[in-house]
This record gives sequence, structure tokens and C-alpha cells, in this order.
Amino acid sequence: MILSINNLKNINVPGLQKPNTEIFNLPDKVLQFGTGVLLRGLPDYFIDRANRQGIFNGRVVLVKSTGTGSADDFAKQDGLYTIYSKGIENGKEASEEVICSSISKVLSASSDWGAVLAIAGSRDLQIVISNTTEIGIQLVEEDINQQPPQSFPGKLLAVLYERYNVFSGSAASGLIIIPTELITDNGQKLKSIILDLARFNKLENDFIIWIEHHNTFCNSLVDRIVPGKPVKELAAQLENERGYTDNLHIMSEIYCLWAIEGDDKVASALSFAKADDRVIIAPDIEIYRELKLRLLNGSHTLSCAVAIISGLLTVKEAMDNSSLVKFISELAYKEIIPSIPYKIDPDAASDFAAKVLDRFRNPHIRHEWLSISLQYSTKIKMRVIPLLLNYYRTNNAVPANMALGFAAFIRFMKTEQATDGTYKGSVNQLNYAVTDSQAAYFSKVWENANADQVVKTVLSNNDLWGADLTELPGFEKTVVRELNKIMAGEKESALHE
Repeated sequence: MILSINNLKNINVPGLQKPNTEIFNLPDKVLQFGTGVLLRGLPDYFIDRANRQGIFNGRVVLVKSTGTGSADDFAKQDGLYTIYSKGIENGKEASEEVICSSISKVLSASSDWGAVLAIAGSRDLQIVISNTTEIGIQLVEEDINQQPPQSFPGKLLAVLYERYNVFSGSAASGLIIIPTELITDNGQKLKSIILDLARFNKLENDFIIWIEHHNTFCNSLVDRIVPGKPVKELAAQLENERGYTDNLHIMSEIYCLWAIEGDDKVASALSFAKADDRVIIAPDIEIYRELKLRLLNGSHTLSCAVAIISGLLTVKEAMDNSSLVKFISELAYKEIIPSIPYKIDPDAASDFAAKVLDRFRNPHIRHEWLSISLQYSTKIKMRVIPLLLNYYRTNNAVPANMALGFAAFIRFMKTEQATDGTYKGSVNQLNYAVTDSQAAYFSKVWENANADQVVKTVLSNNDLWGADLTELPGFEKTVVRELNKIMAGEKESALHE
């Protein structure tokens, strides 16, 4: 039995939260660019939670922008999917099972662009949400009359322009736009790109004024580990125990947070926040962003290749390894916390770090390091480089764990181009694909070069990092030493005293 609206009445699982049929008649208030598990496990989860309480009373239309994957499962399951959340709360095991019903339909940007523009002209539409990864919010100078435009900002500008024309630029027709990509000031950066692209397309000045004054771009932060589908064995067990098939189900940790920067007007429009105090709407969310970006994401990024090279494929496996626990703990407490480029109470930072380590230890989440390595070089630049530079400002010494993390990253990026154009790497008998916008660059750097040459070339690339890292006293030398150990197969000496 497949999960669907018609089959809901036949699903009777103790503790499983099912939607009421009235939810399926709610209007489409949200247009969401992205169908990934993070959006489905956090914003869509919060909206579903509010709908169940009769607060927000609106559903979400998803726009599938990439050419990979299929929307067929969403259609077969009427947009329904199960979220299995497990973790530790206040020292105790906690779990939740929800059939999420916030998604009304999924449209493909490539084949349903006309339908996407029709949503843009709907009076019910109030909000746009996105998660297109860190590289998605980039200016691509393109004609937005394409069907569809190539970039996410291009697609969003086309939607806004359609809405502007349908409603003759009325003030009330403006939208609240909430990007969740993990970049600094994501809302303001997206707004700047949209305005630049509007000028590139020579759109009328009244439209640009409408964007600036009647649409609100909110900086936001999402924080929840959502690895994705249950592993095959667990999926079969869940299907057998619950009596239904769900090809969209996802696993999640119990912890979640969505911080949105906005005023009282924004809070009023985003009424779903009233249903859960883990949705925070505040004039300044920088403290939430810095803690999450540096301690959770930064430690993930710097530990990723170290763990993979050590033969540990998941975060939980790393937390069962005493050497990796020591590395991650020292990294968090001794190097990251003192280097966060924002004034934060040390006790609050230490408390957050402890929660991060507990989240990493969650036995119910299979979070693969290879999935964390997606767009690795961009994550290093956004999450790590500000920490590294700030560490030198305050200590003028080499952060040993950051240096090891950087060396492991450089080794991980030693790849060769496959016949299909992708880049493949191999370390300790593990073969893996590298999905990174700089994969070609790193592959070229590694050609006929030794570790010393590679490190110097990579660290001195100001275009890549926004700084020449060879100018940091002792950093290049330490990274070379650690990389040579890794290349010699002496990873144990790099992780043990």
C-alpha cells in the first residue's frame, strides 16, 4: 500500500501523526525552489505543524529546478511523506513520526514553467522559500524570458516580474522571500542579485522600485541534520512495521531551528512561527548564524576529509573513534570558539558546542561524510576561512587541527576526470565522486605535482579563498607536513599524539 491521500484511512500506526483531510483544501501560499530533504525536513515540516494547529492554513508548491531525479513519487503520493525524527533532548531519547502534508504539488522548471508563472499570479501566494546550495545564489547575466531561465535568481526574477505585471505593481502584491542557503546575509545578497539582473534585462524602473519597496528579502538560517532516506534495510523494516510504502520518507534528528530576520510585519505574515518556538523571527539573527555556521558546519567541514581518510564513512562512526572525537572536540573548543568573528558569550558558545557533539553522536542518524563533501571548496571558503584568519588575528599561531583539516581536504580533492566528465577520487581503497565547482581546478593542480607544490599553489590562490593563506606564519609548512603524512599512509600519526 503506497502512502497517498486515499490510503491515509487505512494507515493506523500508534504515535504516527496523520493529517486531517481539511488540510488538502488549503490554498497554495508558498512557492519553494528546491525539493531537497533539508527543505522538506525543516520549513515544510514547520508549515505542516502550523496547518495542523489551524494557524498558517497554507500549502507549498515545490519547483524542481535540477535535471536529476523525478517528481513522479510526489505525484503518486499526493505530496505526502513521512519524517522519522530521533535524537537526544535534555539527556533523554526523543522521537517523532509525522506524515507531512504541507506540499500540494511539484512542478518541474524545465517542463512546467508556464504553471510556475501561473502560481506567481495567484492572489494566495505570499512567500517564496529556496535552498539551491551555496552556489545557487550567484549572478548569471541571462535573459529572464527563457523558458525557464538557467539560474535560480533568473527564475525568481521572472516570477516577480510576472507577479508585478499581473497585479499592476500593487503594494499588496509584494512577497516575502526567504532563502535558506548557508551564506552570510543570504536574503540581502539575493536581493542585490535580483536588482542587478533586473537592470541587466533593462526592466522598467517602476518594477525595480516595486522590488525594493514592496518585497521583503529575509536573511535566514536553517539548522537540522536531515541525512535523507533511511538505509535500505531500515526502510524495509519501517514498511513492514507500518504497513505502507513511502518512497519519499526521510530521517531527521529531533533538533531543529529556523531563524528568520524580520520585523513585526514579517512575523505577522509568517504566522506559522506561532506554532513552534523553534521558529525564531527577530531583527538580528547573527548569533544563531555564527554559532551554527562555525560550530556545526565548520566542524563538519574541517572533519569531513579527516574522517574519510581514516576509513570512517559516517559522522556517528567518527564519534565512536576516540582519535576523531579528540580531534573534533579540540577543533571546536580550542580553535573554532575563540575564532568566531562575532561577539558571543563564551558560555553560550560552549553550550552550543556540547549540543553539536551530542547531535553528532545521535545513533539514529546515518549522516555520510561524502554527502557533507558536496561543494567542499565553497564550504571551506564560507565556513572555515573567516575562522582561520580570525584565529591568526588573536593568536598569531598555527591552529593545528584546522591545518590538518585543510591538508585532508586537499588530499580529498586529488581527482581525475572520468569519461563521463565527472571527477573521481580514491583514498584507502575508497572510490568516490567529487561534486565541486572547483573540481577541475584541483585535478589540474595535482597533475605532476608533489604535496609541497600543491599546497603552495592552493593556499596562495587569492581568487579561491579571498586571501593568500601562505602569508599566515607557519600555516603552509604545517599543511605540507600533514599532507605528506597522509600521502605516506601515516594517517594514524596525524590523528594520534
